[in-house]
Amino acid sequence: MFTKIACVMALAIVCEVATQHHDHKPAISSQSIERHDIPAHPPKGFLENHGPAKYEFEYKVHDPHTGDDKFQHETRDGHHVKGVYSLHEADGSIRTVHYSADKKQGFQADIKHTTKHIEDHKHHN
Repeated sequence: MFTKIACVMALAIVCEVATQHHDHKPAISSQSIERHDIPAHPPKGFLENHGPAKYEFEYKVHDPHTGDDKFQHETRDGHHVKGVYSLHEADGSIRTVHYSADKKQGFQADIKHTTKHIEDHKHHN
């Protein structure tokens, strides 16, 4: 009986919190995926008739309430993959990574950090 009462009370609390109004900006999220599958072990002649693995995807998240802000875009054509992703770090900097991978060179990444300049508002006397 106690468990039923606790569940009803918890549900009432969740409903109350859900109906409260907040002045938060809405989060924005989007994604796009285009995929062309091939079997893990294609039968003989499959690649000649269907071509190599190929896909492209992208997603974005921008949530001013939580500060979650990120982006990724990636493409694959056969054994060659390349892409970019960026995210806002907790300190205000932005990390951007451009990457590629293939059978010949392996995985390669170029990482850049941009910093957000914060002005010092202390008064010197």
